[in-house]
Amino acid sequence: MADHPVDEKLPAPKMATTGLQHVAAMYAGVVAPPLIVGAAVGLTPAELTFLTGACLFTAGLATFLQTVGVWKIGARLPFVNGVTFAGVAPMTAIVASTDDKKDALPVIFGAVIVAGLLGFLAAPFFSKAVRFFPPVVTGTVITLIGVSLLPVAFGWAQGLSPDADDYGSATNLGLAAVTLLLVLLLRRFTRGFVKQIAVLLGLVAGTLIAVPFGVTDFSPVAEADLVGFPTPFHFGAPQFQLAAILSLCVVMVVSMTESTADMLALGEIVERPADERTIAAGLRADTLGSAIAPLFNGFMCSAFAQNIGLVAMTRIRSRFVVATGGGFLVLMGLCPVAASLIAVVPRPVLGGAGVVLFGSVAASGIQTLAKAGLEKDNNVLIVAVALAVGVIPISAPEFYHAFPETARIVLDSGISTGCVVAVALNLVFNHLGRGGREAADVTHPMETGEDLTSPGKAPAAP
Repeated sequence: MADHPVDEKLPAPKMATTGLQHVAAMYAGVVAPPLIVGAAVGLTPAELTFLTGACLFTAGLATFLQTVGVWKIGARLPFVNGVTFAGVAPMTAIVASTDDKKDALPVIFGAVIVAGLLGFLAAPFFSKAVRFFPPVVTGTVITLIGVSLLPVAFGWAQGLSPDADDYGSATNLGLAAVTLLLVLLLRRFTRGFVKQIAVLLGLVAGTLIAVPFGVTDFSPVAEADLVGFPTPFHFGAPQFQLAAILSLCVVMVVSMTESTADMLALGEIVERPADERTIAAGLRADTLGSAIAPLFNGFMCSAFAQNIGLVAMTRIRSRFVVATGGGFLVLMGLCPVAASLIAVVPRPVLGGAGVVLFGSVAASGIQTLAKAGLEKDNNVLIVAVALAVGVIPISAPEFYHAFPETARIVLDSGISTGCVVAVALNLVFNHLGRGGREAADVTHPMETGEDLTSPGKAPAAP
């Protein structure tokens, strides 16, 4: 009996090129979180290079766990794992609330370890609780992730630091606009592999255009070693603070929710539907990868939805192709010169590409909300209130100024608060009392909503 396409091993040259394509599709997404958090901490270019390399290395390890698998760990689907965007806003909130910035990363790492271990233990139970995370919840959360990160892109577009003389200058904003235009042109007028790496090509072209303006610094590459290893606990031993742990436990729930939805979608694409056992194994890989990552100075890991789109487009369904991509990520993490290349990119250029990158995350959330049955008044209310609460830290940064610092770590993360509100309101409106009778029709994470106001209306097919 022939192997299922998911278990097929392609010829080495094709395995390598298609694996690299997966790396190219998710590279910008992997390096963005360490850039954001590293800049908030105030890391030097060399330290930023180290942190970026560590995140590439740990993303490769997590991808191995997910695709190859061991014991009951790993969905064994062509599933790429990397640093989740969901943790960026809470991590920057932790940085902002830490008096000594040298302690910020150890506090984050400690919180990620605890959240990862708790998530690993909860994985089999979470896979049974999928019904409480319908599109109305996951779509709201994913939208909030993108919206919460867009201000970061706008800050990058203005320059390196608000204290710099050229911050917000016409030159910086012009470079951001040119980069954004290049990415859009590449997406519109190219095809195949070039189209998939449009963001990466836009970063390269934008950096070259920035050279004559004197805003490109090549010193990180010159100072980086050819070979290196992400030394365990390079930034200090992990520290365990309750408020930070609670904040990132909420992020872990968000991450597990998104991964569950992604596994269901990917299972349909590769024609190997993800059942409860597969979801539990996939969540174990996500959470164990997250718990191990801080040992090597990495952050929380989750599924990369853009690579699911790549599988759908190319129809190459082999999980070993993605495992090969994970091997490339590990090699890049062991080569500081490769990791340092992203540190060369000027902030305005990153800002221009970030508009596309972070905006695409918000757009993915809107796509999910399209499946949420928004013709139901209850679901409209859930989305409306959760989004409103989630954008408070963006639109009114001092809204929670009277609260204790420990509480603000959670409250200042719109993603965390928005997720809690969306889950709570979904329980109230769609599961308790009269709403509970409708819940079975609207709570499958990948299910299209139906108009349930008509008597005898059949539920949508998954």
